Amino acid sequence: MMNMVNASSVKEFILVGLSENQGVQKICFVMFLFFYIIIVTGNLLIVVTVISSQHLNSPMYFFLSYLSFVDICYSSITAPKMIADFLVQNKTISFVGCIAQLFGVHFFGCTETFILTVMAYDCYTAICRPLHYTTLMTRRVCGQMVISSWMGGFVHSMVQTLLTSRLSFCGPNIIDHYFCDVHPLLQLACNNTYAVSIIVVANSGLIALSCFFILVVSYLVILVSLKSQTSEGRHKALSTCGSHITVVILFFGPCTFTYIRPSSDLSEDKSVAVFYTIITPMLNPLIYTLRNKEVKTAMKKLWSTKVGSEKGEV
Repeated sequence: MMNMVNASSVKEFILVGLSENQGVQKICFVMFLFFYIIIVTGNLLIVVTVISSQHLNSPMYFFLSYLSFVDICYSSITAPKMIADFLVQNKTISFVGCIAQLFGVHFFGCTETFILTVMAYDCYTAICRPLHYTTLMTRRVCGQMVISSWMGGFVHSMVQTLLTSRLSFCGPNIIDHYFCDVHPLLQLACNNTYAVSIIVVANSGLIALSCFFILVVSYLVILVSLKSQTSEGRHKALSTCGSHITVVILFFGPCTFTYIRPSSDLSEDKSVAVFYTIITPMLNPLIYTLRNKEVKTAMKKLWSTKVGSEKGEV
């Protein structure tokens, strides 16, 4: 890390944030603090419910618990800093802190992309190959898929971070964003960033487009296979995959818009970034619980057990 600092004359960056209006910042502080509390409590509730419930032991809920955990980590990389910055005049972040935030955003963001893709494969296997489901989606295979998702996110993040941290920053240090990301930092670099920009976009674009392709193919195959099923079977299958499709659209849409093209409008990028760093992690627990009877039932049992134990202690 010290080598990175010494390679650049800039020791800290100034984050512009979402707005420079003091009144708007106060409103944003209350709003995003509320959002972040929902993100942490909602996703933590899903993790605890899946771990503690004996009925939620299928691969779908195994992946859902990891998705919720990643959502907590992902939003925690950007949200606390953004919320605190609404209350201060100078929104500064050190060079090392900026690079660390860049790594965290891409690490957890890419891991979530892979987990969503794995969940789509799980849906496909459950609906299109039900007789082979238990042999294809064993606990060991599911664990390997999750580990691969974490490793894929790490490799992607390391590429983005190393390419960006090796650039020289000697001039302006004002980032028109609420967190440190690749595109804003590339625009501040002193040296020629054309080659790095191409590699960065290719790296993000390849992952986003390949995962999106797998998702689209999976759901097209699922929709075709539903024609041969009964109306009850179709309804159950659509109910199972409906939540996942909603989350995929909410997450992949803004991410694809931001990362598969060279950025030209940072103010537009940071508005879009709110969706995949704050809004989607906040909506995920609501989407998965409101549309899933098993999760709601497990949560009610967990709550009643907790209340019952507390009454027993009293």
